[in-house]
Amino acid sequence: MTQNFAGSLLWEPSQDRIQNSGITAFIDWVNRHHHAELKNYDDLWQWSVEDIARFWEAIWQCYKVEASKPYRSVLSDASMPCAQWFGGAKLNMAEYLLKQGDLADPGRTAVFADSECFEPRQINWIALRDQVAKLATHLRESGVQPGDRVVAYIPISIEAVVAMFACISIGAIWSSCSPDFGAKSVLERFQQITPKVLLTVTAYRYNGKAFDRTEEVDAIIDALPSLEQIIHLPWLDADQPNPPKQPSGGQLTSWEQALANNASYRGFQFEQVDFSHPVWILYTSGTTGMPKGIVHSQGGALLELIKFTWLQDDLKPDSVKFFYTSAGWTMFNMLIGGFASGSAIVVYDGCPSYPDNDKLWEMSERCGITYFGTSPTFINSLATTDYTPEGKFDLSRITSVAMGGSPVSPENFAWFYRHVGKDIHVFSMSGGTDVATAFVGPASTLPVSAGEIQAPCLGVDVCAFDDNGSPVVEQDGELVIRQPMPSMPICFWSDENNERYTSSYFDTFPGIWRQGDQVRFTEHLSCVISGRSDSTLNRYGIRIGTAEIYRNVEAIEGIEDSLIVNLELPGGKFFMPLFVKLKQGASLDASMLSAIKSCLSENCSPRHVPDKVFVVDEIPYTLTGKKQEIPVKKLLMGADPSKAVNLGACANPEAIQYFIDLANQPDFKKYTT
Repeated sequence: MTQNFAGSLLWEPSQDRIQNSGITAFIDWVNRHHHAELKNYDDLWQWSVEDIARFWEAIWQCYKVEASKPYRSVLSDASMPCAQWFGGAKLNMAEYLLKQGDLADPGRTAVFADSECFEPRQINWIALRDQVAKLATHLRESGVQPGDRVVAYIPISIEAVVAMFACISIGAIWSSCSPDFGAKSVLERFQQITPKVLLTVTAYRYNGKAFDRTEEVDAIIDALPSLEQIIHLPWLDADQPNPPKQPSGGQLTSWEQALANNASYRGFQFEQVDFSHPVWILYTSGTTGMPKGIVHSQGGALLELIKFTWLQDDLKPDSVKFFYTSAGWTMFNMLIGGFASGSAIVVYDGCPSYPDNDKLWEMSERCGITYFGTSPTFINSLATTDYTPEGKFDLSRITSVAMGGSPVSPENFAWFYRHVGKDIHVFSMSGGTDVATAFVGPASTLPVSAGEIQAPCLGVDVCAFDDNGSPVVEQDGELVIRQPMPSMPICFWSDENNERYTSSYFDTFPGIWRQGDQVRFTEHLSCVISGRSDSTLNRYGIRIGTAEIYRNVEAIEGIEDSLIVNLELPGGKFFMPLFVKLKQGASLDASMLSAIKSCLSENCSPRHVPDKVFVVDEIPYTLTGKKQEIPVKKLLMGADPSKAVNLGACANPEAIQYFIDLANQPDFKKYTT
């Protein structure tokens, strides 16, 4: 078993780091311009939620957001959902972010790009801005109007960054899926929004293996009659491109042809749109139903990216930000926010452990990464193989480490201090696709305690509610937001009267945003997210977060992965099965069963001990790397598989079949009846 680091103080910022932080600079600005007497992050957060309109106007003014038409008021309607922000203002998000390249020499690198398909590449701010102008001009000349949808089925890359900015710059609405999505999953998303243009590859490589997507792309094209143009990006074999079919009634264009015009950044006119104009459409996972199209606004997304980049991430013009993600996950949208401070960003198209575990660390040294973003799952995989990058690579430029995507264990935090560096700001955050940001996250002026998220994010009136809707501290509750944020969705796509939007977030506590996470806040405002509240294990009135169980079970010798659900049965009874994937050569014998029981009983509580342990070949995951707890629970409770789980949203759909079969076995049914 591993050492228990929970709550241990791992790091404290130096006075020099505090003094040179974006937080301190902003506190000084607020004190000067608002005659305040703020001293630290806690003061600033309290100030930011006492008058949220005042706070967001301060972000606008301090970071010099330029509008071609001024706003009439900051917040004319503060009711949720659909609060009205900066009414009357016209601006362009892409124009602001690209302009930040001038905060330092625009000849410096803007995007570093690595891929399993290419040698490392990079592009400077000058070339990046010109490519955006060229593609945007092509789209305009092809008839793309403000509000039209442009969709992408491409890997994370320089081209993905260019395409997103080109789309936003002309007021079109961006939406994307990663090429590892099957045609069915892509169409469940794109058919909702009737796109006019599709940017696509027909192949990609992952973990050293080539994947031909020609059939999937052709099926997508056939099922989207609204398409007027396909822009093909050669990827796997750039010298021998395999283009997709031409759309019926439309045209097929190569990436090279789309950029073959004389447009340049200097003479380009950015479309000026309302603050509330849609910027992109993101999607819920769709694991148990049709994905919902979440629509964010240009102005709201921009302000949030500015705030998060300068104040939460503490990025500066000489920073280099990396987060391992795909072009179809909201972290890509957050990654490009690094541009808000003139930072460079790093994108990687491939497996993080290919050809071996050195990959991301070698890339960190070569690109000079200062902000390293990854998932707890990746760090767990390194820990189980006793891998360390220490001594192999120069990682001295890394000053910040971000972890997201799922609850982060104390051991994940401690791993970085043991294997990467002692003076690093290691943090976790929690938010979501819903707002394309975090509700709780980093503050570089605060200490780091293992397993804890440092603080509420600025301008986010977040707390925990008990079942009666009362705020609670030092006990588990529902994560809620009591006042609106500019980056909350303006709507769900094709959602009449905001019915799905309202039911998704506001049914439980009317007028209060309920995120669906279980959280525990401490007296000093740090918190721990223990998992989704709808997958919380509630036994005998005690709420148990699944992350706590995984952290302990997966530290046991021989266990590689796990999943647990609690089945509520008639008469107030429960059945809580644990499913484990074993390492090669291990077996679920009496010794391992005893280790599971004693580990959970001693490190957690007797209520954490499962009723029965099952061995599985694979734990089912979503395409974004989250364990499929809710679909598994529904299947084991006897739900119709076609309604309980969307196989197209599964990273390993074959893993689901085990649970479908198990639910129908007479020996298992005796536990659930």
